[in-house]
Amino acid sequence: MTGNLAIDSHAPAYLSVHDIHSYYGESYIVQGVSLNVHEGEILALLGRNGAGKTSTLRSLARLDAPNVQRGEIWLDHQPLHKMKSHEAAVCGVGLVPEDRRIISGLTVEENLQLAQIAEPIGWGLDRIYALFPRLGERRKQEGVTLSGGEQQMLSIARALARDIKLLLLDEPYEGLAPVIVDEIEKTLQVIKEQGITTIIVEQNAVRALNLADRSVILDTGSVVFDGSAKEVLDNKELREEYLAI
Repeated sequence: MTGNLAIDSHAPAYLSVHDIHSYYGESYIVQGVSLNVHEGEILALLGRNGAGKTSTLRSLARLDAPNVQRGEIWLDHQPLHKMKSHEAAVCGVGLVPEDRRIISGLTVEENLQLAQIAEPIGWGLDRIYALFPRLGERRKQEGVTLSGGEQQMLSIARALARDIKLLLLDEPYEGLAPVIVDEIEKTLQVIKEQGITTIIVEQNAVRALNLADRSVILDTGSVVFDGSAKEVLDNKELREEYLAI
């Protein structure tokens, strides 16, 4: 794992999630999840299918706010648990969903411009194109006509365009060739070096762990492990029981 940003494990958490519970109708999905993430840290949120990973991300982004029955979520001293999704977005939460949700009929640049809530302070278009030169080359191309890897880059770039503090990635490597995954991982390392806090949900657990500083593993909606990514990589029994790897 590379990166120039040193993380103080004794510093107060930048993102603090305490005992959140989420329901979908009668289904009890997120069952008391608590976790802490430091500023600039990459956290791999892992677990088998149905463990509650995506539901936890959606809870953090407040997309399922009506279904979150109790618990607290604090980002940089801001109470996300009291916010609706658009308010959380203004406070700096950016979710990159698994389906990417590139807007049909809009060019790459129009997708990015639409995402900007206000005049960007840190992530204007020039800086985004410097990080994603391929998007700069295709700025006038309709977003939905890009390749899968380019669409994923656009989805991440669109989140950055809102000057986010917290980047939430749901299955960013899904359906992508390894060479494209390599490129995205290099980009995520650059984003980390800019101090942006990242949570990645990914079925390719080994790749996510090699990228991440720490890992939280969920099982049936609850946290069963919280520690360093290296601990998971080194613990065969833990990987087999909860990750099937």
